[in-house]
Amino acid sequence: MHKIPAGTELVRPFLPTRDFDLSKRFYEALGFEKVLDGEVAIFRAGSGGFILQRFWQKELAENLLMQLMVDDLDAWWAHLDSLDLKARFGVRAPQPPAMQPWGLRVAYLTDPAGVLWHIAERRPGMPQD
Repeated sequence: MHKIPAGTELVRPFLPTRDFDLSKRFYEALGFEKVLDGEVAIFRAGSGGFILQRFWQKELAENLLMQLMVDDLDAWWAHLDSLDLKARFGVRAPQPPAMQPWGLRVAYLTDPAGVLWHIAERRPGMPQD
């Protein structure tokens, strides 16, 4: 078996947008850094990122899940709760952190296109988190 080349690889999924400009404002409000704004918008999220595209398909958007692993979920929740995302962007209200059966505390957030984000807290001593 061959090893893949190692260097500065970066995985960045393409996320659909129903309203490209609204989605860009949504992610900027969350605090993600927009590093490119053109035909697509590229956002940095920690050591990874994602690309917003001018494409939307209901079935795709509503079945797409993203996971953001964080060190302090309570701080993230306080940040999300302070943004009043439902009123500002017409999205479902974020769901507060709760312990899930698979062992992670998770808060849930849905973007304007219907993409569901799992914002999960890393567990001490669990390198896969």
